[in-house]
Amino acid sequence: MKQIDWTPKEKGLDHTLGVLKEGYLYIPNRMRAYQTNIFETRVLGQKAICLSGKEAAELFYNNEKFTRTNAAPKRVLKTLFGLDGVQTLDGEAHRHRKAMFMSLMTKERLDTLKAITKKALQKALVQWEKASEIELYTESKHLLTRIASEWAGVPLPAEEDMNHHVDAVASLFEEPTSVGRSYFKTANKRENLEKWVRGVVTQVRDGQLHPPEDSALAVMARHRDLDGNLLDSQIVAVEILNIIRPIAAISIYLNFTALAVIQQPTEVLKVKNGDETTKQHFIQEVRRFYPFFPVVPARVRSDFVWEGHTFKRGTLTILDLYGTNHDPKTWTNPDVFAPDRFKDWSGSPFDFIPQGGGDYWEHHRCPGEWVTIEVMKIVLDFLVNDIEYHVPKQDFNYSMGQMPSIPKSQIRLQRVRPV
Repeated sequence: MKQIDWTPKEKGLDHTLGVLKEGYLYIPNRMRAYQTNIFETRVLGQKAICLSGKEAAELFYNNEKFTRTNAAPKRVLKTLFGLDGVQTLDGEAHRHRKAMFMSLMTKERLDTLKAITKKALQKALVQWEKASEIELYTESKHLLTRIASEWAGVPLPAEEDMNHHVDAVASLFEEPTSVGRSYFKTANKRENLEKWVRGVVTQVRDGQLHPPEDSALAVMARHRDLDGNLLDSQIVAVEILNIIRPIAAISIYLNFTALAVIQQPTEVLKVKNGDETTKQHFIQEVRRFYPFFPVVPARVRSDFVWEGHTFKRGTLTILDLYGTNHDPKTWTNPDVFAPDRFKDWSGSPFDFIPQGGGDYWEHHRCPGEWVTIEVMKIVLDFLVNDIEYHVPKQDFNYSMGQMPSIPKSQIRLQRVRPV
């Protein structure tokens, strides 16, 4: 007897324009309409299965059922992730490459990052005091690109080239799905960045440059693949940028952190009088509540049926990160900013997935998640306890159709001073 497939199907030839228009809400809107956690659509000219929620995330991160090979569109690889990076690997090759990243996330390395971040903030404050107004997003991109490079052991370009350099790094996460001339400009910026990092890697291997032994540059330059060969310098360049780019992208979260500080005075009072756990809860709620990375893709490894839904080999499958973080079956009043919800959170790797889900070692969960949290906590403490400032009238709205999204005013602060 032929098995019935219960998957709701969106009508129409292709819905790519709908995805671009609705952004973060494209999948949640349809999940509510269909009253389900799965539906079928067509994007980029191909069939795609969309998933959302804790149970769907558990399925999605089953390595026996899904593969990341050929999942992300090549245009996204050429801008956001880079070709042949860890995000494109599976199986033992993925575990081996991921172990390289995880070796950088020791307590000692994270302590080094925290010290670099605190020092950079104090240095920036000296300049901010001299300005009548700062735009926090622009300042954050510069600040975090410097922090990321120092922590990774990668030398920065000459000071007169820094604006161009920061713009190039930011374009990787600001315009990963751009089209037309914008796309080619972004792809060209990545090529130039990779070329620059390749030169740095060559200097390390030739003994002309000596980064700290436990830095990303040193570790990746000497890392060997499963066959015992040094990674090609091009792949090392891609992975170095997979350290620098995500740290620079925390600038988006920092703007939302500042927005929460401005708009949530009751919660800020708890942070001011609270401990590290209180700060952690506030930061986790920023990461849950505000939009960051919208979705992650995979492809079906082989045919299977899940809860009456048929998955055919090779089918593009998309997990909704934003929607899962706002799933009312998991989160009470998900559209309310409430850090205290994390007091009772189970710690599941599948219901809170702003940077991917599953296990850090086995799955494609971002190994830099700890970096993100630590940097955000330091900046939160800085905004709440270390400085004072005037918040002028501005547009705090942000578009759910823009990916990534950010407050329209990019958070302007005036008369920034140390407390």
